[in-house]
Amino acid sequence: MCYTLMKKVLTYGTFDLLHWGHINLLKRAKDLGDYLVVALSTDEFNAIKSKKAYHSYENRKLILESIRFVDEVIPENNWEQKVQDIKDHNIDIFVMGDDWKGKFDELKEYCEVIYLPRTVGISTTQIKQDLLLVNK
Repeated sequence: MCYTLMKKVLTYGTFDLLHWGHINLLKRAKDLGDYLVVALSTDEFNAIKSKKAYHSYENRKLILESIRFVDEVIPENNWEQKVQDIKDHNIDIFVMGDDWKGKFDELKEYCEVIYLPRTVGISTTQIKQDLLLVNK
């Protein structure tokens, strides 16, 4: 009997005001393996990071779970949980956008770490700025 091991990928984010850059990241992350786990920043953790999401954690989770590339969504409650998440979910590859390049290299002890290029021309910050201009 032949068994193939499932390759599991993990990424983190707030995923607020979902756009094609997010979808592109999720698709490329999923393409690296068989099963994609997304750790989604909770509202409480966003407050600690001084980050305000438009959508609640529950709504962002619902949106992510409806995307075909995402297999599982777990809460991101703090900066320190990454090693435990990798162990608990048997993660093979940790993926983040290249704006985080080098920030998670210590995780290479536990799994492969890949920084994917950001999608050019789109960001949540840019969307928020554009919306402010529209409302003036």
